[in-house]
Amino acid sequence: QVQVVESGGGLVQAGGSLRLSCAASGGIFSVNAMDWYRQAPGKQRELVAKITNAGTTTYADFVKDRFTISGDSAKSTVFLQMNSLQPEDTAVYYCRVRTSNRLYWGQGTQVTVAS
Repeated sequence: QVQVVESGGGLVQAGGSLRLSCAASGGIFSVNAMDWYRQAPGKQRELVAKITNAGTTTYADFVKDRFTISGDSAKSTVFLQMNSLQPEDTAVYYCRVRTSNRLYWGQGTQVTVAS
């Protein structure tokens, strides 16, 4: 059974940092990319960053130069280093794993940034 598990969320003061981790297990093969999304209360889920199995990264404009995505598709792990966090970054952060024919989502990890 496939499992995607995020960790590393929490409460931080504005200007602080957090590092999120995501690990997939249970027989996922041929990962093409791994993504981080977030969803704030009352808002749609939005892409934060993504990394392909070739190491190509893409970031949403609102996190450029503050967040860094890294990972190892062979190990089905991905990380999100978040610096200079602001209250508007408060959201549930989700990991998504993309294979050639499936999408797998984690349950999310809460990030709360206090002003």
